[in-house]
Amino acid sequence: MEDITVTELQEKIENSEKVQLLDVRQPHEREEFNIGGEFIPLGELTNRMADMPFDKEKEVIIYCRSGNRSGVAKEILEKQGFEKARNLLGGMLAWSKLMEKE
Repeated sequence: MEDITVTELQEKIENSEKVQLLDVRQPHEREEFNIGGEFIPLGELTNRMADMPFDKEKEVIIYCRSGNRSGVAKEILEKQGFEKARNLLGGMLAWSKLMEKE
């Protein structure tokens, strides 16, 4: 599925849409700043697929610091049958820039 921009995600959140979020950053990155969601660092994702709390039929938005690790995580989820996995383009760096503009 197509990736998602921070502006599109912000609209979903503002419209109170139920969003399945997956944070694949490291613990220290999440402590600094996070927008919620399930926290599974990328290095643990493959081993924790059985514990994945998401509905495979629904959209899952994956984020990291810049969008690189979440792109890898998207591929992992797609191989496991998550057809609506979407990478947050630019990650938390882009999200922070968007929030600065407001």
